[in-house]
This record gives sequence, structure tokens and C-alpha cells, in this order.
Amino acid sequence: MNKLFNAVGISKQSFHQYHDRQLLRVQESEYLKVIIEKIRQDHPTMGIRDMYYKIRPRTLGRDAFEEFCNEEGFMIQKKKRFTGTTDSRGVIRFDNLTKDLIIDRLNQLWVSDITYYEVNNIMYFLTFVMDVYSRKIIGHSLSRRLTTQETTLIALQRAIKVRAKQDIYGLIFHSDGGGQYYAKEFLQLTKAYQILNSMCKYSWENPYAERINGVIKNNYLMHRTVENDQDLSKEVDRAVRLYNSDKPHKSLHRLTPDEFENNYFRQRETIRR
Repeated sequence: MNKLFNAVGISKQSFHQYHDRQLLRVQESEYLKVIIEKIRQDHPTMGIRDMYYKIRPRTLGRDAFEEFCNEEGFMIQKKKRFTGTTDSRGVIRFDNLTKDLIIDRLNQLWVSDITYYEVNNIMYFLTFVMDVYSRKIIGHSLSRRLTTQETTLIALQRAIKVRAKQDIYGLIFHSDGGGQYYAKEFLQLTKAYQILNSMCKYSWENPYAERINGVIKNNYLMHRTVENDQDLSKEVDRAVRLYNSDKPHKSLHRLTPDEFENNYFRQRETIRR
């Protein structure tokens, strides 16, 4: 390989830096498709250029973003297209492991999604990780960029920390096909904890994550005064805390997620004794 690098006049380090930049661009591009579709739902007639200044992607300039949207059909009504399991650009698709899955314990299925929230025409990205059995939000992040390090990685690290004293062997982590969920750093973390990656093709195949996005934004954040990123960070933390500890859930027999989990652990301890 060194002979090849010398022949083309580049260093090994330069090659790997270029490769990493290209992989980051592919990962962000994949999730841009998801974010753009969500924006389209709220703003069906928003122009692509306005969308660029709203999102401000890290790896695409204005012209490249417009070309990307044109190639992906976002200039007109988007028709969803999905790739196979893998392709040569590094895009990965995991099987959907949640089909016909019966949820009967904690740390069996965690779900996650990235959504956006605007403050003074600035777009922020919210990532949540929820345990489906208890409906508890166990990890979340707030960021200005769509990078893995600022979104999914932080949220999953926080979730693992919350569950640090519990057995998560065989846990399924279910998400959409966004690049932040198959980035190298993210997969290194799931592999280290033997977490099984699962992905959906359609949003309705990840209903719990989609719902929690709407609940936090519409039931909490929309009713608070948020002027800047510090306000938003404080209000997101507040919303998660209230959702977990103060909101009864019909599916949990009118208990809060925290109360439901406390009962769960008490029952398990009683059985163990």
C-alpha cells in the first residue's frame, strides 16, 4: 500500500483523512433525508435554500446541499427510496428485530430517534433513547449539529450509564436508518456492550420513538419560554424529568415510568428472595 500511496503522490494519513471525511458525508447525507422529510411535514412549501440555512449541514455547502436535494427528489414531493442491507458508500441497514417481539421486561428493547426543534430560527437536534417496557427516557442529547458524536453517541452513553448496574445482555437497540446509528463510533459502543442493532424502513415501524418526540416537543417545550440554547437545554432536561417522574401513563396502569420501574425492581427482589 505504501508503494501505491507513493505512486499517486499522497500520504497514507491524507488518504485515511479523506476516507473519514467521505464516510462522515455519507452518514450525514443519509440522516439529512430523514430530517428533510420531517421539515416537509411541517413546512410543505419551504424552499431548499431556506432549508439549507435552517439545517446548516456540516459536510455540505449551499450548492452541494441543493444538488443533493435535487438528486434525492426533494425539489418536488419526495418519494421514499431505501437501499439494501449495505452498499459501497458505507451505508448500513440492520434487520428489523422488533417484528412480532413480545416486550415483557426492562432492557429488552430501547428505541431512539432524532428530531429537531427551532428557537429563533435556529435549528437544534434532539435525540432520545427510551426503554419501551417502562416508557422511560433513559438517555437524551441536544446539539446544533447532526454529528454522531453530538447526537446518538451521547444519548446512548447516557442510557448505558443509567442502566450501569443492570443486565443489558441481548438488548435490542431500534432506530431508523440514519447514518448516526451506524457510524463507526456508535457501532463500537453497541458492540462493546453486546447490544443488537435493529433498524426500520418506515417511521411507523418505530412508533414509540416517534411518539416521544412529539410528546416532548408539543406537550412540554412548546409551552415554555425558550430564547436561546441555554434555555432549551434546561427545558429539555426539565421535560424529560417531568415525563419520567410526574406523568402517569395509561399503558403503565396510571403509573409514571419511574414508579413502574420501582415496582418492577421490588417485585424481582421479592421473587429472588
